[in-house]
Amino acid sequence: MDARRDLIPFSEFEVLRHAREVIEQEANCLLAVARRLDTEFHQAVRALTECRGSVVVTGVGKAGLIARKIVATLASTGTRAHFLHPTEAVHGDLGCVGSDDLVLALSNSGETDELCRLLPIFENMKLSVIAITSSSDNTLARHANIVVSIGRRQEAGELALAPSVTTTAMLALGDALALSASRLRQFTTEDFATLHPAGSLGRKLARVRDVMRHVERLRFASEQATVREVFTTLNRPGRRTGAVMLLGADGTLTGLFTDSDLARLIEARRESEFDRPIREVMTRDPVTIDRDAKISDAVSLLSDRKLSELPVVSDDDRPVGLIDITDIIGLTSVDVDELFDEEDVGSHDSDDGSCRRESA
Repeated sequence: MDARRDLIPFSEFEVLRHAREVIEQEANCLLAVARRLDTEFHQAVRALTECRGSVVVTGVGKAGLIARKIVATLASTGTRAHFLHPTEAVHGDLGCVGSDDLVLALSNSGETDELCRLLPIFENMKLSVIAITSSSDNTLARHANIVVSIGRRQEAGELALAPSVTTTAMLALGDALALSASRLRQFTTEDFATLHPAGSLGRKLARVRDVMRHVERLRFASEQATVREVFTTLNRPGRRTGAVMLLGADGTLTGLFTDSDLARLIEARRESEFDRPIREVMTRDPVTIDRDAKISDAVSLLSDRKLSELPVVSDDDRPVGLIDITDIIGLTSVDVDELFDEEDVGSHDSDDGSCRRESA
């Protein structure tokens, strides 16, 4: 380390000290808010889970920005939600609010003019209102059915003016409400995947059936056929898989024979076996996976067993697809280096007797 960096100029030290104070103030506020949660919070969670319409989240200024983020969290965890801007609401946007909706209103002071103007309207519409505010003694709280209070908090910084501590508390409470409602609703990983089909998150939660190669693109042969017959008669359009799936008389999967298996026969000068039944040199009872399994499970099998091809079978052991290592690289956050250690990549046998391909 450069010794010159050991000495921090006083001006830089002051910046760091101030930044740490800001973060500590916000962290201390979150701890205090967590400790003061009570039955009102539980009632708010219940109201969210029992809402038959959408949760309409509203706020002005910085609280409005926090409200938008809470909407995103609610929606992604199974609670229908949308943002309503208080100013736009009185210019027609109230038309997006239904009789089955629930209002979640954010205001630290509870006296924001634009928001308070809506409260009598919500009452006339017979809408329940959950307030996230500083206390139960303000206009918003008095008009709300449920009040989740953050307490009276001083904002961070020397001026203590810019919304910081209070908006952090609102954001945390919004996350807590959304995730608690999601848990109470028994929202599952599968539900989450349905709402997040795109991006790296969606790909991690995808199912094997979403990325596997289907039967029309695969190579099948009878286990009674010879190696020569298999490789001179099989042909499929598109990208070729690195394995032939071998079937018994009843159509169930009995074995797997890879391109690397063929290469090993050639390297060992065992050409005489080309005219022997392929069942004699195939990997018998290969590792398989169900089509409804998660891609992460497939990655684990490929990694742990050092495989390049993973047959996908039905409940009665009939092949319905194949996962090829090249199909899933890049679909998850797993690195190629994590799937294959450099010293392990080669045309060796894996622990279960199946063959790995020489390159992924």
